[in-house]
Amino acid sequence: MMLTVLTLLLWLLALILIAVTLLPMLGTKSGIIRMMDFPRLQIAFAAAAVLVVAAVTPMPGRVLIPLAMLAVCGYQLWRILPYTILARTELKLAPNAEDAVRILSVNVLMENDRHADLAGIIADFDPHILLLMETDEAWVSALEPLLARYETVIREPRDDHYGMIFATRLPVDEARVMHLTVGETPSIFAQLNDPQGRCFRFVGLHPKPPLPGDGTEDRDAQILYAARFARKANVPLVATGDFNDVAWSDTSQTFKHVGRYLDPRIGRGLYASFDATKPYLRFPIDQFYVSREVAVVSLKRLSFFGSDHFPMAATVRFDAKLAETLNEAPRPISNEEEALIEESVDRTRDELGHVKMN
Repeated sequence: MMLTVLTLLLWLLALILIAVTLLPMLGTKSGIIRMMDFPRLQIAFAAAAVLVVAAVTPMPGRVLIPLAMLAVCGYQLWRILPYTILARTELKLAPNAEDAVRILSVNVLMENDRHADLAGIIADFDPHILLLMETDEAWVSALEPLLARYETVIREPRDDHYGMIFATRLPVDEARVMHLTVGETPSIFAQLNDPQGRCFRFVGLHPKPPLPGDGTEDRDAQILYAARFARKANVPLVATGDFNDVAWSDTSQTFKHVGRYLDPRIGRGLYASFDATKPYLRFPIDQFYVSREVAVVSLKRLSFFGSDHFPMAATVRFDAKLAETLNEAPRPISNEEEALIEESVDRTRDELGHVKMN
């Protein structure tokens, strides 16, 4: 009797793991299926466990389950392989220097009341650029003494988990909030100058996550819009924020490709930033991308302060000649891809009522 129950349980688990591996391959925009992109490492561990138990359990079809789980485990690990030390890096790290720019991106968790803990982290890292997400009036009020140290501050407090604060002490040519994501969630677009007077652009994003019952068509199209807008800038660019999407998902990879970005995590590790409160359930959803002209000095995950996200801290240099010696060239965009991108961007811009931007 026990063997029968164990056999049925193993087959059930195997079928579930096969399903959550195959369904994302369909390319659907269904939120519940897109969520299956997130736990690839956890699925791989679960498949390995089922493989081991099935291999030592005397039951009919004991070879089929291990073979299927080997395939599931192999595929899931292959998808996350670029974010391990086994992969080749896209960029080499640059030495620190006086022209380095420190960037801090943090999802604070709106309900989190450990304001002083985050203020201490910010003070210790002392970023030139600060991007805070999920900030409501309580967070804005608590951080106001710290924000007063910055020459430029954009505050958009909201009580729906999509508030945002952008602050910088660098010279600003332009900085504004734009709404590029479903539900009118804010994004930051800024054109700044580094300590040497070199111009660059900064993009801060916090789109809504894929959820059961919701599609991701609008969100994906608007992220594509943000990526294309950034790429058209023809100046060095940094993009960061809580993308509510894992680094290896199709959406994040499309954003990276369309923006012609490089990812300092590739070949170095997951830098899993969420969920900070659950070590067994963590994913890399706080992203950091740079254009080829940007030299990356460091990328770090900072300490826990009560949020469900870890702060992500980066240091970069906008020295194009140095970056050229350290960074690989991004994969080029084909003419066919370019046409599809422009069509999607024009449609999204019209839907949002934005004027055309270069």
